Amino acid sequence: MYKVKTMNNIAQSGLDVLTARGLRIDNDAVDPDGLLVRSAKLHDMDFGGNLLAIARAGVGTDNVPVDRCTEKGVVVFNTAGANAQAVVELAVCSLVLASRDLMGGALWVHSLAGRDDVESAVEAGKKAFVGPEIRGKTLGVIGLGAIGAKVAKSALNLGMEVVGYDPYLSVEAAWHLHSDVKHAENFGSLLRGSDYILVQVHHNEKTHHMIDAAAIAQMKDGARIINLGRGGLVDEDAILDALASGKVARYVTDFPSNKLAGAKGVVAFPHLGASTPESEEKCAIMAAQELADYLKNGNIHNSVNMPELTLEREGAARICAIHDNIPRMINSFLDIIGEENINVEHMQNKARGSVAYTVIDVGSPIGQVLAERIAAVPHVRRVRVL
Repeated sequence: MYKVKTMNNIAQSGLDVLTARGLRIDNDAVDPDGLLVRSAKLHDMDFGGNLLAIARAGVGTDNVPVDRCTEKGVVVFNTAGANAQAVVELAVCSLVLASRDLMGGALWVHSLAGRDDVESAVEAGKKAFVGPEIRGKTLGVIGLGAIGAKVAKSALNLGMEVVGYDPYLSVEAAWHLHSDVKHAENFGSLLRGSDYILVQVHHNEKTHHMIDAAAIAQMKDGARIINLGRGGLVDEDAILDALASGKVARYVTDFPSNKLAGAKGVVAFPHLGASTPESEEKCAIMAAQELADYLKNGNIHNSVNMPELTLEREGAARICAIHDNIPRMINSFLDIIGEENINVEHMQNKARGSVAYTVIDVGSPIGQVLAERIAAVPHVRRVRVL
């Protein structure tokens, strides 16, 4: 029985999925087969030889050593889309907070506690917190995945013009994009034409500080920026300089820091994007399903480091091989299987960059010797027989 260790508190509904699929939850396991994680940092963790997969109940995988996992043939899953509704609702809220100084106004009213002239003070002081309506303004959405596309649709419903930019837009994501969302020709054209800018992309080497001084210089004066992706997407020094000069009217982010906390013009949430009971439950269920399907059937869905491959099981046994994406690997596997006079019932191979994944269903049980022979083929990273 496969053992799964949880590295954070996981919603019970997700744990129920694991046990229903015949997996054992063992948080004392020294060398588990799978890890279920939310925010626990795994970079310094020594992975045992049994570890096959890590499922992150959330979108970002900054807390997981993805490159090391790929090298060792450990599949890393995330739950893209499971927390989308929670983040979309926060984004709509952020649009209003970026326009009207509701936070400042509420804090000011709170400071009036104990006075006997609150009503007259409010009437005299409320003009300090006015701001524009969002209807008729242009929202630029950077990143049109599950969240970005839904925010775009919500903004259209609120009467905004929406322009999107995503050089990595998948065909599946494009199908879900509202037809009224205009496509920016490039990053610069989105910056120049938007009154509001939502940054909703993954943080990596290519997107680090994508909103920097040079990007801000291309924006309209008084632009309003919302960052619900990751803190590293925005250069904090550049944004603070822009707020001080008036180039940027307000910065709303879900990623506070020492520099941003208390800064004028900044509205910072304590990383609340996916912090709803519904979101946590959906993420837990999805992560558990991904982990169970891989451990039990070898199927890979929603992985951040391995090819997408799902295959209905046929035959008496299944061989799953993670290997380098180079020529003649499949021929090597089939030669070994054929030498044992075993028939191949079904197979599939998918690649993702330098790594490939091959699943072969065969008509006879597989012995340990055959599995070891396949594992010994050069450039094979991991082999399992199910």
